[in-house]
Amino acid sequence: MDALASLAEGFGHALSLQNLFWVLVGCFLGTAVGVLPGLGSSMAVALLLPVTFALDPTAALIMFSGVYFGGLFGDSTMAILINTPGQASAIASTFEGHKMAQNGRAAQALATAAIGAFIGGMISSILVVFLAPMLADFSAQFGPAEFFALALFAFVATSSVVTDSAVKGLLSLMLGLAIAVVGIDGVTGAPRFTLGSPLLFDGISLVTVTVGMLALGEVIYVAAIARHSGQGQMMRTSGRPWLSGKEFREALPAWLRGTAIGVPFGVVPAGGSEIPTFLSYGLEKRLDARRPDPQFGKGAIRGLAAPEAAGNSTTGMAMGALLALGLPVSATAAIILAAMRQFGLQPGPLLFEKTPDLVWGLLASFFIAMIVLLVINLPFARLWAKLLLIPEPYLYAGITVFSALGIYATGAAISDLLFLLGIGVLGFLMRTFDYPLAPLIIGMVLGPLAETNLRDALMSAGGSPAALFDGPIVIVLYVLLLGAIGLTIRSKLTGKAGAHE
Repeated sequence: MDALASLAEGFGHALSLQNLFWVLVGCFLGTAVGVLPGLGSSMAVALLLPVTFALDPTAALIMFSGVYFGGLFGDSTMAILINTPGQASAIASTFEGHKMAQNGRAAQALATAAIGAFIGGMISSILVVFLAPMLADFSAQFGPAEFFALALFAFVATSSVVTDSAVKGLLSLMLGLAIAVVGIDGVTGAPRFTLGSPLLFDGISLVTVTVGMLALGEVIYVAAIARHSGQGQMMRTSGRPWLSGKEFREALPAWLRGTAIGVPFGVVPAGGSEIPTFLSYGLEKRLDARRPDPQFGKGAIRGLAAPEAAGNSTTGMAMGALLALGLPVSATAAIILAAMRQFGLQPGPLLFEKTPDLVWGLLASFFIAMIVLLVINLPFARLWAKLLLIPEPYLYAGITVFSALGIYATGAAISDLLFLLGIGVLGFLMRTFDYPLAPLIIGMVLGPLAETNLRDALMSAGGSPAALFDGPIVIVLYVLLLGAIGLTIRSKLTGKAGAHE
């Protein structure tokens, strides 16, 4: 009941004119960016990060959550209409969603995606309301050793489990950790990896890294390689933008199963919603094979409904894990965590105690965002598709200018623009050679946390490494870590064996 009372107070804050405005802005921006192939919510949040320093923390985080949710809605629109998913989380939706569009059911496919995303997001938001305070209380039992083990688990999971090449994922992670330690050491006061340059004494800003990697790197990549790749043919979306009773009953079990699969992945640092969307699609395909008249491959509505619900339920729980544990499960969540730290906010039990207005206002905004996204996506999907008509040179030139202005506004230093350019080139090279970006971002965000807690744990134990393995929570985290490594090795070996057959 305390959670419901706190949520009611949160609605009082979220429904203020200012915060309601930022919910709308976040949802519109997230959907607009998601519709454009190659751009995702992580890029949108990275671009907005420099300009939110002038906002109230509650307003900024509400807008970011709207962008996070809205990006998934937009990704699915393009996956269905042109068979081009905006992000990896929408790949599973292309298989049956685009088939539905080819069969003249594009409007019904878009309705299925929008309702599925709404159901998954709403159910996960309800669970977050009750689970987040419990997770925050649980995190109060964490000491330096537990936080170090948690960060280590996040590092290994995001760099090896969700990437095709564990080596590339780990190298990306190490690069992020290397960037994070540049600057003056907070404990000893000694400069580290500064090459003797005063410009590096303050380190390399996370804002510069995220904008350079996710925005400028994408611009350079598109200009150099992907510009002439072309788009698929747009499907017409004529017909009713809603589902009949039969279609709704057909999709409902898949929506619920997808939500059930996606929810647990919201608190596991496994790279976001890619894995649960594929798992839910695979489950529906296996169930469909048992039916007397299998529909998969012909535009099965369940094959679209399940991944959409799974993706959004994962995102909802991810925000809860971020607030309660400070654990980012994707690149977008990592950037939102960085924004919280820029505002001086530390996720966990103290966040719920010191700033309840912010926490519960943000949780209440999830429900509002789901309704807003359903309203702007169910009837207006065709209008969002018009964004594809923006010429690429204008679109990416605008992103470049906005990136440079945002970075310059944060420090008013030419050196920041040089760092932005260098990191943008690095991001381009990583994309070209298929190195994942999420491990780098998460390594840079969680790297200082891991280092600080490692030092605290060792100093409190007189330098004894045994302190890192003291306590039941630590043991459980390391067991999960070993399990994740074992699953990774098994999947790689299985994949190689299948390739040789």
